[in-house]
Amino acid sequence: MKRFLDRIRKKDSDISLKRKMINTVLITVLGMTLGFLSKWLDSRTFDNAILDLLDPGNFFSDMAVWLFIALSIAIYSSSPERAGINVFLFFLSMTVAYHLYTVLFSGFDPGKYMLIWYGLTAISPAFAYISWYAKSSSGFSIVIVSIIILVMLVSCFGIGMWYFDTKGILYTITFIASLLVLYKDIKILSISFMIGLILSFMFRIAQS
Repeated sequence: MKRFLDRIRKKDSDISLKRKMINTVLITVLGMTLGFLSKWLDSRTFDNAILDLLDPGNFFSDMAVWLFIALSIAIYSSSPERAGINVFLFFLSMTVAYHLYTVLFSGFDPGKYMLIWYGLTAISPAFAYISWYAKSSSGFSIVIVSIIILVMLVSCFGIGMWYFDTKGILYTITFIASLLVLYKDIKILSISFMIGLILSFMFRIAQS
């Protein structure tokens, strides 16, 4: 199994342990900062036409941006193990920071809502581990990339049997950025995009 996975993508052994630890600490701090920021944005109203159009409060309270950040962290980690650790600590620090801000400054405890995010945090290492192998030229990565694109499509767009609509400018930018992060081979990305698009319609139709 190890040989099979190594043929898909090899681990980066040139990064020192010290550098890995620093990266993990920075990712944890990033998670905490974004957790506080997202709740702060969610609790504010902006008297500005551009900010009203972008709607950053709802955007940062939705799943798409966090999936994109987690994907980026996983893809650019030095190994699948590091991807799992880094993404777990990012989600944990972000979720705890968001939860604490809500309790301390908003005056209530969204316990049931936060269970969704803590549950996502618990399973995030497994998805990060798998996602790390998406950044390769192997045909096997088509499967992984297709699933990731499926998830990002249903997170960033409104999809139905006869329609396809964006949820907003920031969502569209997030999806395009996800494709750039996943890009390694144009053929693999193109095939994966078509598969992911077809699956996204099938997924939404199955839900209706």
